[in-house]
Amino acid sequence: MLHSLVGKSLGFIGYTIQYGCIAHCAFEYVGEFVTCSGPSMEPTITNRDVVFSERVSRHLYRIEKGDIVIAKSPFDPKMNICKRVIGLEGDKVCISGPSDSFKTHTYVPRGHVWLEGDNLQNSTDSRSYGSIPYALIRGRVCLKLWPPHNVGLLNESPNDGRINKTEPS
Repeated sequence: MLHSLVGKSLGFIGYTIQYGCIAHCAFEYVGEFVTCSGPSMEPTITNRDVVFSERVSRHLYRIEKGDIVIAKSPFDPKMNICKRVIGLEGDKVCISGPSDSFKTHTYVPRGHVWLEGDNLQNSTDSRSYGSIPYALIRGRVCLKLWPPHNVGLLNESPNDGRINKTEPS
């Protein structure tokens, strides 16, 4: 009887380890569910919305301007941020606020991206901390899952005019 109990226990532990490894690989290389907090992405993503962030695009360098990404915070590596990609390496981006009279610009350095929240008045983003290394991007948000009445693909940026569509020469 003890032999049977030990065998079943070891079998259970083996299956737990196997499925744990599969789950880890799925979350690390395929995607993850993220609960967003804070007002920086309103109205596109609001506080407590749950989104799915896929990781394949990041590994294939397929992040594009206009995509919403989950990235490690440049201030606190334990915290993730959710922002929209406004510029890729080599792009000229406007660093002035929407109400500023004089517009100033900068170029995104090689291997970096420029991120901004959709709620420009209430977002700490690249306008505060500069461009961030591409390596800090964890995934691309492709689907909103919660609340149920808002399930689906994400809307275009309410600040679409800030996304530079042309590459500098």
